[in-house]
Amino acid sequence: MIHTDVHQYNNQQTAIDQRICSLLADYISKKLPEADNKLWHAHPVWFIDSNPIVGYSKLKDSVRLLFWSGQSFDEPMLGTEGKFMAAEIRYTDPEQVIENDLNRWLEKARDIQWDYKNIVKRKGVLERLK
Repeated sequence: MIHTDVHQYNNQQTAIDQRICSLLADYISKKLPEADNKLWHAHPVWFIDSNPIVGYSKLKDSVRLLFWSGQSFDEPMLGTEGKFMAAEIRYTDPEQVIENDLNRWLEKARDIQWDYKNIVKRKGVLERLK
């Protein structure tokens, strides 16, 4: 089930970005039914056992889909994001969202996880969970 705040976030976007966000939210929720979702740092994020797995955010020129452990996926279409293990892809049109790619990435997001939940407790050190 998609949290009401996520629907509100999606509805605040422009028409095309709203379609991208809603498409991503629906697909992520169906593919990861065990994941909880909410707005986290003002953006929709899905968590497994309180660990952030995947989320998206509206940037100036696109919608960024972010996988917290994505650098470990060995997926050339995902670009490096930040100094930890996150990777991203950016969309400007719903037609760019390829179901087969998204399906594969979400399976990897479930199976390959770094422990972001305890990163503060470990003073910025990430440990692999799966």
